[in-house]
Amino acid sequence: MRKTVKQKLRYPKSQYAAWAFLLPNLLGVLVFTMMPMLRVLFSSFQSAVGGRWMGLQNYLSVLQNSAFQTALRNTARFTFVCVPILVSLSLLLTVWLHGLVRGRGTFMSVYLLPMAVPVASVVLVWKVFFHRNGLINAFLMLLGRNTIDWMDSGAAFWMLVLSYLWKNLGYTMVLWTAGLEGIPANVYEAAQMDGATGLQTFLYVTLPNLRGSAYTIMVLSLLNTFKVFREAWLVAGDYPHESMYLLQHLYNNWFQALDYDKIAAASVMTSAVVFLLIGLLRRAWDRED
Repeated sequence: MRKTVKQKLRYPKSQYAAWAFLLPNLLGVLVFTMMPMLRVLFSSFQSAVGGRWMGLQNYLSVLQNSAFQTALRNTARFTFVCVPILVSLSLLLTVWLHGLVRGRGTFMSVYLLPMAVPVASVVLVWKVFFHRNGLINAFLMLLGRNTIDWMDSGAAFWMLVLSYLWKNLGYTMVLWTAGLEGIPANVYEAAQMDGATGLQTFLYVTLPNLRGSAYTIMVLSLLNTFKVFREAWLVAGDYPHESMYLLQHLYNNWFQALDYDKIAAASVMTSAVVFLLIGLLRRAWDRED
């Protein structure tokens, strides 16, 4: 009986200790994340000046805005081009490096180098190669070809794609490597004993065991597509070529024009679409399981 009473008395104390440990983090998330999100949601129904209630007028104004339509189309195109290329290319490179006996650390260091390079240095490399008077145009002039204004043509979009892949490839490979390290070695040994080829081992052993890592990597890759604004803005400014005019450019220009109501409405819609994509991806993963 005494032991039972002591156990009952100990449980609340441990519970209070757990809440005391979690409370600072919960307060931080509430104050710095949830409250600003709720404030943005409330502001999306108000006017930028005076705080007058606008209902859905801000959302209708944003949806009818031609600049928003262009930025949304370019952002969607950028996302659906970059994420599949990054996920598949990083996986193939990781599997190749994982099979190397020598030189694995050297290659991984090379791929991780872009993470340590400041954004200003990346922009400088862009300008050295792709400026109107850059190295590529100088090489074209030596060949007798016409020079190309890379930053003011349709090639600007693909340069942005290249920058995204170069910046995030090493980080994604690290995540794939963690997933590969979690696959037991005896599974590969059993596949070899059954006579499986390298391609069959990759398709029927490696890929099924990387499902959990694949979901995390795809979500992070999706979120990272919204972090290329710094490079694009430093290279081309507030109004780059139309093909690389993203939602971040639009938000920045609206912020300078004090159109806070439009920013709030567009942010709410963008967040809803991102959460919907993540939810659909999670549902597809669970259904296959």
